[in-house]
Amino acid sequence: MMLPLYHRLRAVLGGCALLLYLAGCTAQSGNKVEFVGRLDWPAQAHHSGGFSGLEISEDGRQFLALSDRAGLIEGQFIREGTRLVRIEQSASQRLRDDSGALLKDERADSEGLALGSDGRIYISFEGWHRVWAYDGPNNPHPLDSPRAFNTFEGNSGLEALAIDGRGRLFTLPERSGQITRPFPVWRYDSGQWQEIFSVPRRGGFLPVGADFGPDGLFYLLEREFTGMSFRSRVRRFNFGEDRVLSEEVLLEASGLKHGNLEGIAVWRDTAGAIRLTMVSDDNFQSFQRSEFVEYRVTE
Repeated sequence: MMLPLYHRLRAVLGGCALLLYLAGCTAQSGNKVEFVGRLDWPAQAHHSGGFSGLEISEDGRQFLALSDRAGLIEGQFIREGTRLVRIEQSASQRLRDDSGALLKDERADSEGLALGSDGRIYISFEGWHRVWAYDGPNNPHPLDSPRAFNTFEGNSGLEALAIDGRGRLFTLPERSGQITRPFPVWRYDSGQWQEIFSVPRRGGFLPVGADFGPDGLFYLLEREFTGMSFRSRVRRFNFGEDRVLSEEVLLEASGLKHGNLEGIAVWRDTAGAIRLTMVSDDNFQSFQRSEFVEYRVTE
C-alpha cells in the first residue's frame, strides 16, 4: 500500500552518444557540489518509465517517483555508506480522474510531484495544464486553475512543482515564450493561484523539476537539449514574499554526463550536507535510461 509511505515521506542518445558517455564527461559544477554517484534503474525492475517527478524521505531512504504516463511508484534505496547500490520498488499504480476513470491520452501527462507534510500528493500536468491533489491514486481533488494556464504551450507546461514549509505550492512553465523572457512563478495559497514574480531565463536551459530543501531554499532543475544529448543545471534561489532575493548556480553538467534528468528531491544526509537526488526520463526508449543521480552540496 502507498498511503503509509506518503505519511512517512515529506530525446536521443544513440550509439555514438553512448560511446562518448563511456569515454567520460565531466560536470562543470565549480566548487559548490560534489558528485556522489549514480545508479541505473532498469526497465525490467520498474516496468514503467518516463520518470519526471521525485520525492524522498527526510532520511534519504524511501522515495516516490512519478511517471509522465500517470503512474506512481514507491520504493526504497539501499546504500553502502554514502552510495546507492540497489533499489527496491513496488508495482506502479495508475492515477485516476475525479470520476474514477484511469487518466489517458493528453489528460495523463503527469510531470511535477510535491508531497505535503500531511501526506497529500500534488501532481502537475501539461497538455491539459493543471495541478491536482491526491489522497491516493484513486482519490483526486482538482485544484482551481487560472485562465493563464491555458496559454502555456502544449508540451511545455507545468513540469516543475514544489511545496514550501508553509504548505504553499510553487510552479512555473517549461517555456516562457522568448529566450530573453523570464519564467513566471505561480504560487497556490489559500485556494488561489497567483503569479508572484519571475526567475530569470539564462541560456537555453528550461525548468523541468523543483523542490524546497530542508534549508528552505528553492532548487530548480533545468535541462537543455543539444540535439544529441541533454545538459543539466541546478540553480538555487532564496524567495521572498514578492521577489527573488538571491540566485546561484550549483551544478551545470555537460551533455552525456547524465540522462534526461527531470525530477529532483533535496534532503539532508547524516553528515549534515544537502543532497540533490535526481531521476531521469527515458522517454520509454530502449536506447535511453532511467537512472538516479546524486550530488552533495559542498558549501
